Amino acid sequence: MLVMGEVHTGLLQNSGEISESTCRQVLGLMTGETVRVSRRPIAHALSPERLTGVDCALPAASRSRIRGVGTVVSRCAVTGGRVAQGSSYVRVVRSEADRRLSWSHYLARPGVVEVLGKAKAADLADGFTGDPSPGCLDLAAISGRFLDLVQASPLLDRRAPFKIPRTSLRWVAETGEPSIRFTLHTEQERTLRLTHPGPFTPAVVDLCEDLATHDWLLTSLLVIVERARIGATPGAQAVARLAPAIDHLLHLWMPAARVEEWLTPFWESLERRPGFTRQWRSLVDRVRDQVAVNTLTLLSATAEAGRR
Repeated sequence: MLVMGEVHTGLLQNSGEISESTCRQVLGLMTGETVRVSRRPIAHALSPERLTGVDCALPAASRSRIRGVGTVVSRCAVTGGRVAQGSSYVRVVRSEADRRLSWSHYLARPGVVEVLGKAKAADLADGFTGDPSPGCLDLAAISGRFLDLVQASPLLDRRAPFKIPRTSLRWVAETGEPSIRFTLHTEQERTLRLTHPGPFTPAVVDLCEDLATHDWLLTSLLVIVERARIGATPGAQAVARLAPAIDHLLHLWMPAARVEEWLTPFWESLERRPGFTRQWRSLVDRVRDQVAVNTLTLLSATAEAGRR
């Protein structure tokens, strides 16, 4: 088994949290298809899936010319009415015919790309999570395009309360002994290598999207805290810069809340190292401490003014 995917995550371009009914309209990308919505333990809306036909080279670490033909599955999601995602993935298999077939054949196998010729799964996995050559399968472009489609909805006012770059998570799932490796490459780019013994299920995609959501939340909170320049600016000014995090981010942290139970050990592994929740709680405590100190300062100043 070899599955490759990419998730782009960003702040929904709206001044505030959008309602469930608005989520349904924003994500209603295909007429007649249903937007799936869940309310517990956190609001989450998922668009219908779309297919994109591809006939192109596949990324290979060896730089071998490997052709793949099939369809990419894409979908968009909104979490908590604030976080938007564009996600795409393909399952890579060996073509039984070993030649190009009609599109009807590939459309009957949604989310499958067939390899024409010889290829090693490890070579493709290393190529995809490494530095793909130009002209290869570009899931980033597909995921980004669907996220742009959601962000361009006329139902959004495009007055986001703060500016935070998108993050991208490029992931590969393979068959083997259970393991997970998460790597930060730049401020916006991450990769994930996941190995598990069972067959591929959409639950693996859910896990990767959940990880991408929480990585973006943590990254965004880090940026906001850095911009506040705590200790270098007056307390009231620092708290004002921290306010967007309090209003729009802190309540969204619920790792593995929508991940199937058999996959939660992978999240638990990431909680041990690098320790997502440990770092999140440290940052949240710092934000709340600044608010508390500033409140006490204001109360003290008010009391002092009252005694004069």
